[in-house]
Amino acid sequence: MTHITLPGLHEPATIRVDRWGLPHIGAASARDAFFVQGFNAARDRLWQIDLWRKRGLGLLAADFGPGYLMQDRAARLFLYRGDMAPEWAAYGADSQDICTAFAAGINAGIDMVLAGDLPLPPEFAELGTKPAHWAPEDVVRIRTHCLSRNAASELARKIVLGLADPETDLLRAPLSPDVPDDEWAVTHPADLPPDALAVYELATAPVTFSPERLSATLEDAARWSAVDARKAVIARDMPDGSNNWAIAPGKTDTGRAIMASDPHRAHAAPSLRYMVHMTAPGMNLIGAGEPSSPGIMAGHNGTAAFSLTIFCADQEDVMVYDTLPDAPRTYRYRGATEDMTRVDEVFAVKGAADQVLPLYFTRHGPVVWQEQARNLALAVRTVFTDPGSAPYMASLKSMRTTDMASFRDSLTTWGAPTVNMVYADTAGDICWQAAAYVPRRTGWRGLTPVSGDGRFEWAGYMTAADLPCIENPKDGFVYSANEMNLPDTWDHAAQPVGFEWLEDRRAHRIANVLGSDKAQDVAASCALQTDTFSDYASRLVAQIPDDAPAAPRDLLRHWDGFAGPDSTAALLAELWLSSHLRPTLLARVAPDAGLRRMFGPGHIATTVRLLEGAHPGLARRAGLDDETTRAAFLSETLAAAWDDATARFGPDPAHWRWGDLHKGWFDHAATPVTSDFDVGPFDKGGSNTTVMLAAYEASDYRVRHGASVRMVVDVGAWDNSRWINAPGQSGVPGSRHYDDLTQSWARGDYVPMCYSEDAVAEATVETISLRPVPAG
Repeated sequence: MTHITLPGLHEPATIRVDRWGLPHIGAASARDAFFVQGFNAARDRLWQIDLWRKRGLGLLAADFGPGYLMQDRAARLFLYRGDMAPEWAAYGADSQDICTAFAAGINAGIDMVLAGDLPLPPEFAELGTKPAHWAPEDVVRIRTHCLSRNAASELARKIVLGLADPETDLLRAPLSPDVPDDEWAVTHPADLPPDALAVYELATAPVTFSPERLSATLEDAARWSAVDARKAVIARDMPDGSNNWAIAPGKTDTGRAIMASDPHRAHAAPSLRYMVHMTAPGMNLIGAGEPSSPGIMAGHNGTAAFSLTIFCADQEDVMVYDTLPDAPRTYRYRGATEDMTRVDEVFAVKGAADQVLPLYFTRHGPVVWQEQARNLALAVRTVFTDPGSAPYMASLKSMRTTDMASFRDSLTTWGAPTVNMVYADTAGDICWQAAAYVPRRTGWRGLTPVSGDGRFEWAGYMTAADLPCIENPKDGFVYSANEMNLPDTWDHAAQPVGFEWLEDRRAHRIANVLGSDKAQDVAASCALQTDTFSDYASRLVAQIPDDAPAAPRDLLRHWDGFAGPDSTAALLAELWLSSHLRPTLLARVAPDAGLRRMFGPGHIATTVRLLEGAHPGLARRAGLDDETTRAAFLSETLAAAWDDATARFGPDPAHWRWGDLHKGWFDHAATPVTSDFDVGPFDKGGSNTTVMLAAYEASDYRVRHGASVRMVVDVGAWDNSRWINAPGQSGVPGSRHYDDLTQSWARGDYVPMCYSEDAVAEATVETISLRPVPAG
């Protein structure tokens, strides 16, 4: 047992770490529980949360030099700058107290690190930096780590429409429901360059390190102001998704509800998520959150279980302004003019004097691009500038509700990100509720850049109280997987919510499995979370013509459609789809490189539907508008994939394995300039469209997006619940829990989610006893 005297702690507390790295915090009050949660975040994830804070507040250049100055400026454009009273109120009456205790706990841990009483994570030493203290407001003011919505897609769509047509743009981003052609008349007529949102992309980009960037001089600072092309492609083709569901007691083999959650995000070391268990009088929470935030966003409280996925509502608009020729900081608005607001910000820069840089804002939001020669400026309007939109912070209310009505009510002030919430409790109730602040637009749908001259304004927000909900459905389950799940009766013209949803086949697969007559238990939900059935690949296989080359044709026709790591056919199918079929189709659709660059790798759903005979205009553009040409195209690209597989893995398909190409990997931001802190590679099943999302790029087939945390909760028999978090719970390289869960994660295995006192005691391998500073 380790004993620590901890300034700021009010009464004795403990942290019991189980054999899988999950900390079980016991405190004498809720205040102390959140204080200890902050201390534990500093103990286990200090480098990560320190970097996140400095990125979000625009403080990177002080540590890392001029190469980070432009990213700092971009981040500060999107900081919350409003009144803190409504901000705190949105997250609950005690949210300020919670964040104050949490930040104080982090600072107590930092003080111990700086004093040498806790180890300094190695990244600080290798990069020559130190952790900085937190203010309570730091927890909520940062917006740029939230999931951004469709601003970049609006710009890309405008460019594609200028070079092609709306149907062609579906190869980049399908729309659901269909949008009438007159929608595009609202688009601002000015040509905009592809990098018009570079500042916005920089503000929301992760921190990267390289010797060149770290050694940049002040004169070179402006060079480090763009997100590279590969990241832009990832943002379009690998949107962050998730799966979750709740199953009613009447449909399970135990008579208890089940709640399952596996949020998908970019893989990284350390993991984005952190599992924690917190107990105090009146509170017993366990589940996953982000280590930089108090509480949990998915898990249970001993009565109710809850989780979220992304609900693809649109919270952003790109606004284009006509500025005055002799006054570039003045724009036209409703027949008059308005001046941009200027805010001069001071930036500390390592190795240089403080820099003062101006930020400009219109009535709609931060200005991210301007071209004075054409009298144009561009701003991003986003919910981030309004109170109540700190990502996930409304969880401070929802995580403590214990009945369905209270849960739904707590979500009416959930601002961001836009989420599908599912809920299940010991009373047997289950529900799905969409929650977000969704702008009320009148006269346009938010799909292309529009004028900021006053014709396109938001009339407040829809909230969870206005968005759809399903309570205790007759079929016994609710689910979401980022699909278009607004009801058929929804009026998309009068109340536009969003049109850019993720592909629907994960949701279709989940619904089919949950709706089957198979017994539903925790193991079945674990199996569904790790399901590798590839619907789109199977549909492509169904299109293979009879006269296609015999060897690849027969191999794929005998495939069961599951993309397991040992599957020969999965390797061929994914190699065909990603390295041959889609690139060849894009070259046909967009021989112009400028247009082709806007599509990324091409949307899988649109690609498959085109080859099934849909999208006739797009098919004509590709020269695939009849069965004969499509059959030839399929045969030729399949033959090329077979030759590619042979060249890579040898002539005998019996030796081909999908896992030999498709690798799980967790990148650490500092690896390019310090010791190798990456975790991987691991053979991995799944694909870009399976329920067990394992999204990759064809450049290297490395898995970059998917679930790190998975959990399945047995509602009421809590110790039967299961979880996994990869690569591990700890963020400290060299810790036993830094990467100890990765092999289990890659295999699709889980570990126990210990909750009861007996289960926690049995699983504990390390106890940290915390004592307050003695009085006097």
